[in-house]
Amino acid sequence: MVKKIAVLFLLILPTVFLGGCWDRKELNEVAVVLGTGIDWMADGRVRLAVQIARPTAFAGGGEAGGGGRDGTAASWVVSAEGKTVEDARVHLAAKIPREIYWGHGVILVLGEEMARKGTNMVTNFFLRDRQSRETMWVMVTKGEAKDFLETFSAMAKTSAQAAGFLNVMKTGYSVRLSEFSEMMASKGVQPVATWVGEVEAGVIPGLGQEMRPSAQRQVGLLGSAVFKDDRLVGWLDSYETRGLLWLKGEAMRGVITVPSPGEPDKEVSIRIRRGRTRIVPEYDGEYLWFDVEVEMEGDVLEQQSSEDLAKPEKIEALEGEVAEAVKERATAVLEKVRREYQVDVFGFGNAFHRKYKKDWRELKDRWDEEFKRAEVNITVKSRIRDTGLLTKRASMPEE
Repeated sequence: MVKKIAVLFLLILPTVFLGGCWDRKELNEVAVVLGTGIDWMADGRVRLAVQIARPTAFAGGGEAGGGGRDGTAASWVVSAEGKTVEDARVHLAAKIPREIYWGHGVILVLGEEMARKGTNMVTNFFLRDRQSRETMWVMVTKGEAKDFLETFSAMAKTSAQAAGFLNVMKTGYSVRLSEFSEMMASKGVQPVATWVGEVEAGVIPGLGQEMRPSAQRQVGLLGSAVFKDDRLVGWLDSYETRGLLWLKGEAMRGVITVPSPGEPDKEVSIRIRRGRTRIVPEYDGEYLWFDVEVEMEGDVLEQQSSEDLAKPEKIEALEGEVAEAVKERATAVLEKVRREYQVDVFGFGNAFHRKYKKDWRELKDRWDEEFKRAEVNITVKSRIRDTGLLTKRASMPEE
């Protein structure tokens, strides 16, 4: 009998310590934030804008294109102002009849004035908050962040999700909140964020004869935003951003177009397969210089010329054209950043730190000035791996 009681006691005992889902929140009790925008107002206050998912628009899957199955908007943008981001959040909570949930945030957008004022007050809030995700994409827009959150997307339910997809596909420079914060804390590299804005991305045809196609203003990646410490100092367009990616050794995708070797007035497009960048610093105690070695591989995607690009001499000439184009882009963005913004956004300081740890202690507090005076030698090696199923244009007859 005693053994039976003991066994029963052991079976019941664990249930005493099971708390259950005491802090569970139902979907109809929370407001899920997909995108967040921060603006600096003229009166010195901070405006916090959020793009909130509307559950009815997401129920049952629905269709992409900025709305739910019943045609209603998939998101709601609401904002409030305060002395700080947290103060604005308190005022925002008074406008939303649900508990604000930050755990599904996709993007964090800074208005231009906010970025120029300083991003520390923004990143401090989101890095301290327990719900916020450090994987949010950090972006800067000319104008106001609230206006960007109010944009439309034809291919995604919300503009925040569309902007997130563009970053995932690596069509431009992309940076997460954790990476952006690390750059702000580092002496060896200055922060860079994604420059986003509204672009004309096509038309949606009308459904009836009375309706005509209308151009749609949607989210797009325009380039990158350059910072000095935590303050915005300038912009790089998409062409310059590609050079930035080469120098930083980021994941390289996309297409580069160069003149055809035998017919310079015709173009050849090369799809980048992979690439690698190696930065080698040299320092003798007085003079500082860098040797930058860039290697890339690609495949011929399209040609306008009639020449046979499968011939070894044509491949070699084409590789030279690609190497020259990559070097031109990298040199252009390097000189612009050093001349106009006078900061190291490429990570040359980190490379120097790894090799010259003792000298770094002396140079780190004035690194941007040292980097501006340093000599940089860029060499590019390119290799064409594949010319596709064709060796020349399909319209050209064999000789």
